[in-house]
Amino acid sequence: MRFGPSGRDVTIFGSALLAGALLLGGCTGTAPGATPPMGVEPGGRAGTPAELDLAGLGDPYFPTYGNGGYDVAAYDLKVRFDPASGRLDGTATVRAKATSPLDRFHLDLIGLSVDRATVDGAPAGVAREGDELVLTPARHIDSGKDFTAVVTYGGRPADSPERDAEKNGFFLSRAGAVAVGEPQSAASWFPVNDHPRDKARYTIEITAPKTMSALSNGVLKGRTEQGDQATWRWAVTSPMASYLATMVVGDYRVTQTEHRGKPVINAISASVPAGEADRALARTPEVCDFLEGLFGPYPFDAYGGIVVGDSRVDAELENQTRPVYLPGTWADGPNTSILAHELAHQWFGDSVSVDSWRDIWLNEGFATYAEWLWDEHEGGRTVQERYDRYYRDKRDRMWRVPTADPGRDGIFSSAVYERGAMTLHALRKLIGDEKFFTVMRTWTADKRDGNATTAEFVALAERVAGRPLDAFLHPWLYGTTRP
Repeated sequence: MRFGPSGRDVTIFGSALLAGALLLGGCTGTAPGATPPMGVEPGGRAGTPAELDLAGLGDPYFPTYGNGGYDVAAYDLKVRFDPASGRLDGTATVRAKATSPLDRFHLDLIGLSVDRATVDGAPAGVAREGDELVLTPARHIDSGKDFTAVVTYGGRPADSPERDAEKNGFFLSRAGAVAVGEPQSAASWFPVNDHPRDKARYTIEITAPKTMSALSNGVLKGRTEQGDQATWRWAVTSPMASYLATMVVGDYRVTQTEHRGKPVINAISASVPAGEADRALARTPEVCDFLEGLFGPYPFDAYGGIVVGDSRVDAELENQTRPVYLPGTWADGPNTSILAHELAHQWFGDSVSVDSWRDIWLNEGFATYAEWLWDEHEGGRTVQERYDRYYRDKRDRMWRVPTADPGRDGIFSSAVYERGAMTLHALRKLIGDEKFFTVMRTWTADKRDGNATTAEFVALAERVAGRPLDAFLHPWLYGTTRP
């Protein structure tokens, strides 16, 4: 994620420090290695350990995000969207394996109503507990057993409330819809285990008026028309974290080309004047090739990007294979640094996803550093110049917030972005280019399609460097003063 013209820009020097609202009020993080008390989500409810195991994956910052007791292998989503009424109707088929004995299990679903549900073909009991959908199968599910849940649901999605760190969810207008958000957004438009730790493959089928485009992640498998409606079918063949799933419907100019045998699908809202946005997105393969030379093979089977038309979307997001960009990004002229940031996330955040939101610097610090590398490549400021300017900056807010444990209100702070990138550059200067880029390529190879922690990155860096690094990295990652 990076904040753009209509929001806060965390990567341009001079706007590097986020608005105080993100950092005031307890944005101190927990002690390194400590786990916050479990049992009650702030503003939520208490419960027995068994209940909380089902109603959340125990993320240190967002304990009730996701759900326990099972692991999803694949989602098959079929949704129909009517922009005139704002109504979305869908059927979600969830294929999963029980990781503990289950007499019931939870899915995350914000606001929408459930018409019916089945588990392994038999009707299941349906209950709601806030944003939790609780399904009770007709038969007990043994640990280790595969099962399939089918949920038919519908309603009028809308922006979720100001939740956690940022606005998330479903942006609705008569011109169409945009489903996008971090750290949680998928639950605004389909039932899901909504945490990056439970990655899955997806097929996404969207039906909308045939005068509109219906865009999503992955490879476009086909488009068919029936009457005044068209159905677009998308396939995501590599595991994807749920918040990266997107649905965009509206009037877009869509282009499809090919790069190295993989489709490149770009879509730009008709409300965005033709010109800079089109030229920038056309450079997506070029930027990916540059990043591939640094970080290893591009991890997915499609490229692309979407420039949305809804001005309420105030941050770019690295949706897998198809990042979402803001309508005003290119209002002032050429800009490819934002492409470098979001495309770097295809390696850092999408292919290698966080194990918990406490580790988000593994996404944002790495993407910011990739952006700096691209800008240097393009003849802009060198990485060292950026490092020096941020280090000399008199403002000390980003030094008071630990990079690798910024607190739930600080996950989009400059401590994560700029200080995270500076941490990588400091490591590079210490161990040298050859070992540093070996660390980066080994990281993306070893953790491809999986999840990762800060401790695992430090362990890898020490192995490649052939020396202990904790004393050097700890002040950068967990200190509260300038190293």
